[in-house]
Formats: sequence, structure tokens, C-alpha cells
Amino acid sequence: MRILIYSYNYHPEPIGIAPLMTELAEGLVKRGHQVRVVTAMPNYPERQIYEGYRGKWYLCEVKNGVQIQRSCVWIRPQPSLLDRILLDASFIVTSFLPALIGWRPDVILSTSPSLPSCIPTALLGWLHNCPVVLNLQDILPEAAVHVGLLKNKLLIHLFTVLEKFAYRTATKISVIADGFIDNLLSKKVAASKIVSIPNWVDINFIRPLPKENNAFRAAHNLGGKFVVLYSGNIALTQGLESVIRAAAVLRHISDIAFVIVGEAKGLQRLQVECQASGADNVLLLPFQPREQLPEMLAAADIGLVVQKKNVVSFNMPSKIQVLLASGRALVASVPDNGTAARAIRQSGGGVVVPPEDPNALAEGILNLYEHPEKVKMLGQNSRQYATEHYAFEQALSQYESLFYSVVSQPAVVESTVISNFQKNSEYALQARYANRIQKSEYNEVAMNPVKEKMSIL
Repeated sequence: MRILIYSYNYHPEPIGIAPLMTELAEGLVKRGHQVRVVTAMPNYPERQIYEGYRGKWYLCEVKNGVQIQRSCVWIRPQPSLLDRILLDASFIVTSFLPALIGWRPDVILSTSPSLPSCIPTALLGWLHNCPVVLNLQDILPEAAVHVGLLKNKLLIHLFTVLEKFAYRTATKISVIADGFIDNLLSKKVAASKIVSIPNWVDINFIRPLPKENNAFRAAHNLGGKFVVLYSGNIALTQGLESVIRAAAVLRHISDIAFVIVGEAKGLQRLQVECQASGADNVLLLPFQPREQLPEMLAAADIGLVVQKKNVVSFNMPSKIQVLLASGRALVASVPDNGTAARAIRQSGGGVVVPPEDPNALAEGILNLYEHPEKVKMLGQNSRQYATEHYAFEQALSQYESLFYSVVSQPAVVESTVISNFQKNSEYALQARYANRIQKSEYNEVAMNPVKEKMSIL
């Protein structure tokens, strides 16, 4: 099968959706599919084009069998609302041409954010007469409105119209949490259109490692400390100032050390908060190389998940799966009725405390510090749950099955791929039927609608 992934973020960006889409694309290649990724020049989270990619309009790469087509975008280190709009608009314009001139896909996977990408993917789906799967990592514009990023009523209306267009034009919508389903159903999206596939983690890469002889602990003088770790995006949805204030509450306990790993500009803002609150027990570090991630996670006794109180059913931090896979206890300062709280409670690997409440967060951390046996039990639950529910191969099979379910005229399916679907009789039947289609006939049938539509244009 030929699969086009339309994702603003991709390798070598270290956090967020980029590692997920990279793993998905490369996993599909390993299963025998052709994968093409349309993406921007890498810039996140620094919001600056990476060295080696600057000054280029377009760039085509091949990495681990994936064809990557990059285009330039409007980007500013400290973006205003106008800059963010220009960023989305520039990606729509510059990415469409390389997406169009590449080989014809059997299915398109479009990721949101960025929501405006639904415009070129809808057009591509029409031109190529192929289905479009919309993958929701956040629900926009709702997320932007709730965190105060989007306030202009006209823009809110325009983005709401765009959201409805994205849902209407998508063949299927994949969501990463049950709370997203409730949100979409409330907006009259048909239940038959929604598929829930949680984000995943490579449980062979992210795995429990001992704290003893840990290189990360040794490098940062954390030997003998009870380490509370936050690693990830420092953005409007997190409110990490609460973590700094909780650290200040616990600064009299010299054994407890807080470590926050993130992008430079976010760390600068938190440094000011540390000085203002007297939190001298907080270590602020830049992002570590991805190959060192398992060692860094293993250095922690507790992993933190932090959200503001207005982040309920439109955001699900991917760091939850990573922390669970590392076999560490979680403390989640998140809305009690939100998707993150639900996932952590289901895992049995952590405790949930009220968001934006430094005292409650400090109390939750102190309770675990005083009960090491509970920390151990939560860590064991974390790893077991991640293994059973968030393994990458499981998610990969679900996406592969989803793609086959929406392709009405699938290409010839190799026998090695068919074996992945024999557990599901419906998809296995589709695969067997596909084998009876002559490749030449398929190409002729598939391309005729595109030729007709291009002649109209």
C-alpha cells in the first residue's frame, strides 16, 4: 500500500508528534508499505529552522526507507498570533506542490495540529480519489481558545468552520483518547466515523532501568536524591510555574530534587520563577539526545504530568505513555475529569492531584517520598499497563487495519502483510480479495478519476 503522511512535525524534532509520526512511518515501511511524508523544515521546539535546513525552499530526504518531502515555512522564535497564522498558511501553500507531484497514494493520513492542513489533504484526496484519515492529537481551535491563545471572535469562527470542514471531509477520524470521542460526538460527528487508537511507546527502547550507576544521575550530582522529573514541552497548556512553587514548598527536604528538561526559552521563563520563589532545589536542563532518554527517565523516582485546569477533553500528553513504559510512578497535576486523569487512573501507575495547586502537588510528592513501597508498586503497574495497552506494534497494526478498511480498491497485498490481518476476519477477507485484483487493472481504475479531475482544473 502507498501511504502519504501529511504532518507538520517529523524527525529530527525530539518531542511531541514528531517522534510518533516518525515511528509510525518507519514501522509501516518495515511491514512492506511505501511511505511518503510531507512535512516542514524542522524547527520545533526552538521555533528556528535547524542547521543544515536553512535557506532552502524544498528538500527531499530518504530515512529508513521513508521518503521525506520538506518545505519552508514562516517561523518566528517568539510567535505572535499573526505569526502562528502565517506559519499554518505558509505550510499549506509550500507543502501542496511536493505532495501533489509525488506518487499517487492509496490513503492519506493527516495530523492535527496543524488543523489547516485539512485543506490540502482534502484537495489531494479528491484529486487522487483516495480516502483521508484525520489523526487528532489535539482538538483545535478549542485548545487554543481554552488556553487564551485565540481570543478574536472572527478568528474563532473561521477556525470553527475549518474544524467542521476537516471532520466532514475526512473518511475516518482517529483519536488518541476516549475524551476526544465525547467531544466529537457533542459536535455531531458520526460515531461510525471515529476510531480510537491511543498513542504508543516503543517499550523495547523505553524500559525500566536501575537507578544505581545511572549516568544521568552521576552527571548532574543527583546521587542519593529522590528525583522528581518533568521532561517535555513548556507551553501554555502545562502551567509549569505550579511545579516551581511546589518545589519551593519542599525545599526544606534536601533529599528531594526537581529536574525540568525542556526548550531553552521555556527554561529561561522558569528560571525567573525559581528565583522569585526561592526554589533552589530545581535543576533546569535542555533537551537530552533521544538515545539518552531511557537513562534519563530511569534517573527519576517520580515522573510529572502537568496541565492547566481548563485542559479537559482536547489534549492528551504523549509523555504519559513514555513515563509508564519507563516503569516509574506518576504524579499528575491535571483536571480530575480530563483525559489525562482518566488514563493515569486506568493504568494504576500514578496519583492525580488538582491542577494549578502547588500545595496539593507538593503533598502528593511528599506522600510518595515517605512511602517508597508505594512508589515501587506504582512503577510496576506503570510498566505492565504500558506493555499491555501502549505497545507500538499493537498501535501499528491498528493503523494498518484502519488504512485497509478505508481503501476501497487496495493494491496488491503481499503475503507477509496479509498475515498481520488474519486475526481479524474482515480485514483478512479484504486482503484476500485484493490479491485477486490485477495490478495493471488497479492502476488504470485508480488513475482515471485523477485524470478526469485534473482536466477540469
